[in-house]
Amino acid sequence: MQKKLIALAVAGAFVAPAAALADTGNVTIYGVMSASMDFVDNGNNNGENTTQINDNSSRIGFKGSEDLGNGLSAVWQIESSINSDGATPTAGFQATSAGSLNGRNTFVGLSSKTMGTLLLGRHDTPYKLATRSLDVFGDGIADNRSLMGQSGAGTTFDGRQSNVLAYISPTWNGFHAAVAYVAGAENLQNNGDKTGDAWSLAGIYSNGPWFGSLAYERHNVGSGGTGTLGLGTVAAGSYFGSINVTTTAPLNLADREEHAWKLGVGYKANNFRVGVVYENTEDDFNNGSDLFGHDTWYVSGGYTFGNNEIKVAYTDMGELGSFNNTGARQWAVGLDHHFSKRTQVFALYTKLTNENDSAFGLTGGSNGGPRGSTADSDPSAVSIGIRHSF
Repeated sequence: MQKKLIALAVAGAFVAPAAALADTGNVTIYGVMSASMDFVDNGNNNGENTTQINDNSSRIGFKGSEDLGNGLSAVWQIESSINSDGATPTAGFQATSAGSLNGRNTFVGLSSKTMGTLLLGRHDTPYKLATRSLDVFGDGIADNRSLMGQSGAGTTFDGRQSNVLAYISPTWNGFHAAVAYVAGAENLQNNGDKTGDAWSLAGIYSNGPWFGSLAYERHNVGSGGTGTLGLGTVAAGSYFGSINVTTTAPLNLADREEHAWKLGVGYKANNFRVGVVYENTEDDFNNGSDLFGHDTWYVSGGYTFGNNEIKVAYTDMGELGSFNNTGARQWAVGLDHHFSKRTQVFALYTKLTNENDSAFGLTGGSNGGPRGSTADSDPSAVSIGIRHSF
């Protein structure tokens, strides 16, 4: 996790630039290419099965720094999604224009060895980063974000946001903290419009075999069309995760708020690793009372032998607010084989089971077509693929 956060600003050893870039500071080109063949059953009781070639969060990035003296550096990064299967991706969990030059983490900032790092741009929130290392199937069809981080305000708690001001502290004995502000109302047009914004913060400990994190995020919803988190009115009827939460009148969410907190714990020793995440969300969308609040648990584990690892994971999302039969569960099992530190092949099976009035799908981290679209569906998938980091 520390490596992921430092990648916000000052990660790793930068390679020497070419002569043509000698006056621009250090520059690194990096990325991931990951694709899979997925055999998907939409679980809609209609025999709808598809074979898909999907991308799994492939990306390319450019990052660098300039030493300004006295322990201070200028830092920057430009990161873009890549659709290795050539398909146009769905919005998915990223809620971004995947494939654009700056669709992923893109920022500029200042970093001090003693004072920490300050960034401006687009980036994963501290809330998201707090537990991503515990998802053993991250960035694929079995990614736990099919159920973790769910939000009722049209965004996500486990998300990547635009218009971010972020601060990352130095590390003290394995502990560091991060806080981010997401600006809203950049399109404010009318007097009386409500402005939306968000706050996200996390404390993370990673030292030896132990990992721990505690995170909180709050979304203040603005008027529709005003910018970040500007949602406004939601029509009566189905809304959250395609769940039938019929209301007698439209919901005006402007000037409402939702918030979430989560706790993550991980342990890794010898050939074993385990992780546990608990998440709680609440809102005041129902005329000041909770509408979609819920609890979610995630448990994962892995066992390594030779160049292989067996992985298992289970996610349990409780019922939403006062709505009955709206929970869902997901489990996954898989095997990774590492040819090298940078190249691996993988195979997995995952299944998501909805209750009678919920319709969550295997959105995960890949860009395939629908995997569960109706209430009481039980989508499942077999995924076989390859991943290479550079």
